[in-house]
Amino acid sequence: MEAELKWLDDPEVFRVNQLPAHSDHRFYRDQEEAALEKSSYVQNLNGRWGFKFSKNPMERPVDFYKLDFDRNDFGEIEVPSEIELSNFAQINYTNITMPWTGKIYRRPAYTMGDNKEEGSFSQGQDNTVGSYVRHFTLAEGLKNHDVHVVFEGVERAMYVWLNGHFIGYAEDSFTPSEFDLTPYLVDGDNLLAVEVYKHATSSWIEDQDMFRFSGIFRDVNLVAQPSIHVQDLKIDARVADDMKTGSLGLVLKMVGQPGSVQVEVADQTGAAVLNRQLNADGNWTMAPVQLVGIHLWDNHHPYLYQLTLTVRDATGRVVEVIPYQFGFRRVEIDQDKVLRLNGKRLIINGVNRHEWNCHRGRAVTIEDMHTDLGIFKENNINAVRTSHYPDQIPWYYLCDREGIYMMAENNLESHATWQKFGQDEPSYNVPGSLPQWKEAVVDRARSNYETFKNHTAILFWSVGNESYAGEDILAMNNYYKEVDDTRPVHYEGVVHTKEYRDQISDFESWMYLPPKEVEAYLKKNPDKPFIECEYMHSMGNSVGGMGSYIKLLDKYPQYCGGFIWDFVDQAIEVVDPVTGQKSMRYGGDFDDHHADNEFSGDGICFADRTPKPAMQEVKYYYGLHK
Repeated sequence: MEAELKWLDDPEVFRVNQLPAHSDHRFYRDQEEAALEKSSYVQNLNGRWGFKFSKNPMERPVDFYKLDFDRNDFGEIEVPSEIELSNFAQINYTNITMPWTGKIYRRPAYTMGDNKEEGSFSQGQDNTVGSYVRHFTLAEGLKNHDVHVVFEGVERAMYVWLNGHFIGYAEDSFTPSEFDLTPYLVDGDNLLAVEVYKHATSSWIEDQDMFRFSGIFRDVNLVAQPSIHVQDLKIDARVADDMKTGSLGLVLKMVGQPGSVQVEVADQTGAAVLNRQLNADGNWTMAPVQLVGIHLWDNHHPYLYQLTLTVRDATGRVVEVIPYQFGFRRVEIDQDKVLRLNGKRLIINGVNRHEWNCHRGRAVTIEDMHTDLGIFKENNINAVRTSHYPDQIPWYYLCDREGIYMMAENNLESHATWQKFGQDEPSYNVPGSLPQWKEAVVDRARSNYETFKNHTAILFWSVGNESYAGEDILAMNNYYKEVDDTRPVHYEGVVHTKEYRDQISDFESWMYLPPKEVEAYLKKNPDKPFIECEYMHSMGNSVGGMGSYIKLLDKYPQYCGGFIWDFVDQAIEVVDPVTGQKSMRYGGDFDDHHADNEFSGDGICFADRTPKPAMQEVKYYYGLHK
């Protein structure tokens, strides 16, 4: 198969040769590696890559991936990083409006009849291209194995080649993209080439309120597959009505040779709770095992059990060890429409959180994550919405360990296609009910679920943000319901399409609804609990009047609380050329068109994580219902 540039224009092509999404479990060669959290099956490719920036597809070095191509005019770029923050392209922020509005006429494919919009992005004058190359030699631990490459995050569409051979194509910017390199690997030097486009049809459904960056902005790893390998792990941990008894089931998808899997579970003291062996009989499933006297997981006591899978080949040799921490907790909406965790009413003291670093953009670090969790704990924040896309994988593990409740949102926002000048006007809304867009968005729900399904911290799935509603979002909602009966599903945009209200979302959710109107809903014997997926818009020194919302918690058990918009300013620290002093710059400060200016500065923290004065109010009011 050869790569085709026209895929950029086609919403029905969003993954080519990309391996199916699977659980995010880490695996190691033996117990010693697992204890050190350092796997010899993984080779990191972060660092300096060869790089060529092109203003549009027509100016790109077409054959740059070939072994004999002359790349003497290539420079370098750090991976992970944002192309724009590496001074190759214009920095641009916009909230709703598409970056090309007023410059280039575009409509989403198939929204105006049979308009395929051929050439819309493949010949787009504004569609910048990053051509990346990386030489590597396989580390010893990866030799004589099947080897995959995993890109944790690439904005927005990418083509991949190895040693001149086309490997695959992917579009979803915020979930891992995995490809099999095995057929084209050679001994010695290998050449990995990646072509990254800022825009594709996916741009219409990645219209989040954020700086519009591009590039390889998360980790890149080579991953070897052991001779017998747990390709996917599903942990089914449930709590009985007595809130004291649990059940634990497992479903494994295995690849490779015959063998066995030892299943061990220990509590936090190290005491054994369970020890079973699964054999290669075609059914790698452990039927639910009842466990008496379990410890429950919540924000105050994030109790996690240690699951260890030890995989052996037919000779009994250990080839893979998988550690995974999980908890027992039960989230449900009761018959009175009250949200409960472990049988007790649950109140969400939450924030929305973009991934952000004022120097690195969305290429955040593990240190950023630890800082954020420290601020959460200090200010009585117990929940986070991953607005409006899946976050880096380590964030989910940290929320498990720290007891932070998560609304796990998949990568979807198409705000500009249905709201124009503040009015609902969905004449070319996507995904809408268009069959050509359905599989792309359901695939995003599937990737979100399959990757993160085992995380105890995730209490709710969210199908996306501000995308109106139609048959395609209904299909996403139904997908979550089909694969997971343990978590409620959230979507706010159904308030604009009342005909879907009874089919989409387990919550009533209406952004920035004044407290009096929230109370009016709660007074009417509500058929759904009310959750604020976004409220207390924190621009300037806002969150004034927060007490009016918090009072409703004491009056109405169907009120769940909510998530403040948002946690940290999106701003970029620069050295001012006039004063020589460091300063924060927001939308419009980079000579970018269509900027919403300081609208990117609506966090309860400044972009460097310094709490704003508004944080005092958040800490006080959230402290009333810890």
